[in-house]
Amino acid sequence: MGKFRAGERSAREVIVITGASAGIGRAAARAFARPGACIALLARGVHGLQGASREVRAAGGEALIIPTDVADAEQVESAAAKVEQAWGGIDIWVNNATTTVFSAVSELNPSDLKRATEVAYLGAAYGTMSALRRMRRRNRGVIVQVGSALSYRAIPLQAAYCAAKHAMRAFTDSVRCELLHDCSDIHVTMVHLSAFNTPQFDWSRNLMGRRALPLAPIFQPEIAGRAIVWAARHRRREVFVGWPAVKAVVANKIAPGWLDRILANTAYEGQLGDEPLSENRCENLYSPCDGDAGADAGAHGRFDDASRNFSLQWFWTSKRGALLTAAASLTLLGAVWALRRPRHG
Repeated sequence: MGKFRAGERSAREVIVITGASAGIGRAAARAFARPGACIALLARGVHGLQGASREVRAAGGEALIIPTDVADAEQVESAAAKVEQAWGGIDIWVNNATTTVFSAVSELNPSDLKRATEVAYLGAAYGTMSALRRMRRRNRGVIVQVGSALSYRAIPLQAAYCAAKHAMRAFTDSVRCELLHDCSDIHVTMVHLSAFNTPQFDWSRNLMGRRALPLAPIFQPEIAGRAIVWAARHRRREVFVGWPAVKAVVANKIAPGWLDRILANTAYEGQLGDEPLSENRCENLYSPCDGDAGADAGAHGRFDDASRNFSLQWFWTSKRGALLTAAASLTLLGAVWALRRPRHG
């Protein structure tokens, strides 16, 4: 077989998505789904995986459900082996699974911090390692790390999540350098997200006593799903989805101390709603929210009314080539018109 490049598609493309039962992973599964796509769906929640499988098959793709806790390296390796056994090599691996704790660091439980780190950081590292073992044999494939603007600019009450995403970014930089050293054709990319409307804000462990909120503006997960597919098709080192992600990175480079004070005044209370936590809420830190109350939650959280279906920033990013071509064409037409315009003394 010839070398696989990020912009190419094979007739039978094999894709692995972790955290595929809900949220961004669920949206990515739908975005990848098409006739000829073979999509392995990894997560702990069986009901959500079954829902994702139905959506993939409805779009004409093949789906393989593999219940997996990505915090366990052996389970991740076993899942990769099952995919390889079922469909052969892996073309695209998406590391998306995450969980976190909403808490001030002073109240953070060490065991909770450990668990969140194992899922959000080590889970991505284990997935990357398992994918590379298989991709190196064919010297082809793409690994997509679903990151966050918070890997560049941390915020209060999310130390566990921010640290894990920061660690994922550092790990990915090391992998990228090693692949360049080996002259490998495997491509690794990161997709850094803004705030998205997913069940994460109700499922994450919350020690604050009030329901958690994403920092506005909020985007629908389908935008992120399409961005993940786009990143898998284009050889970009990293991409940002939503103006808030871009602004956070730029502001942190220019004036990090000033940004500390802004976030201290706005991001603490800005992430807490007025409603108290429900006594029968589900938390997915140690076990999935996949029972009667949380079965097949889908991609969306509870913020549909406040979420945007379009990101101008992402439109510009993903259509950059076409927009530059159009701008160049208009400039050329303008120049021709100016040269041919009759001149009067």
